[in-house]
Amino acid sequence: MNSYIPTPVRVTKRAMDIFFALIGLALCGCLLPLIGAAIYLNSPGPILFKQMRIGHASRDRTEIFWMYKFRTMRLDAEASTGAVWAQAKDPRITAVGRFLRKTRLDELPQLFNVLKGDMSLIGPRPERPGFYQKLELAIPFFAERTWGLKPGITGLAQVNQGYDRDIEDVRNKVGFDHAYAMSLSGFITWLRSDLTIMLRTVLVMVGGRGQ
Repeated sequence: MNSYIPTPVRVTKRAMDIFFALIGLALCGCLLPLIGAAIYLNSPGPILFKQMRIGHASRDRTEIFWMYKFRTMRLDAEASTGAVWAQAKDPRITAVGRFLRKTRLDELPQLFNVLKGDMSLIGPRPERPGFYQKLELAIPFFAERTWGLKPGITGLAQVNQGYDRDIEDVRNKVGFDHAYAMSLSGFITWLRSDLTIMLRTVLVMVGGRGQ
């Protein structure tokens, strides 16, 4: 049991995850085949991209899961470099991928991760195993970001900062992640925080301010 998250918050948060994930899929269902067709015509390779990520951490284990996204990079993007952060004007990102990232539409398949229970709508961004050990050693309290908390599609760090480009970006995000975790200690503070993050995420999508 995760003692720092009260049961009403934990139960209601999961119920909201399921409800809004279903609503999101229903509203965006017509977009999914259009996005898929655009990716297929723009760049050879699969439409969906899966990547192993670090999930919820508890006293006895840390979960690992496959996170799904619409593919936004060339198929051979990391063939010669291995896992690296995306950069501004990254040449590996396709033309369609750049639009999907700006509008955050590349994240839509993660609604299925939410329904499966791998992720929450809101929470700390799940990190790649290839970066995890380096970040854990370099950043105090990095591993505690997902203690008792599922990673999210969006979150306080994402709406304030966007995608990670280097270790300093991650260092800044850790503060946001722990601030969000503190909001979960009370029902009203959590609800206010989640609704605010949802609204700000929609504004980022509509305004094309993703990265």
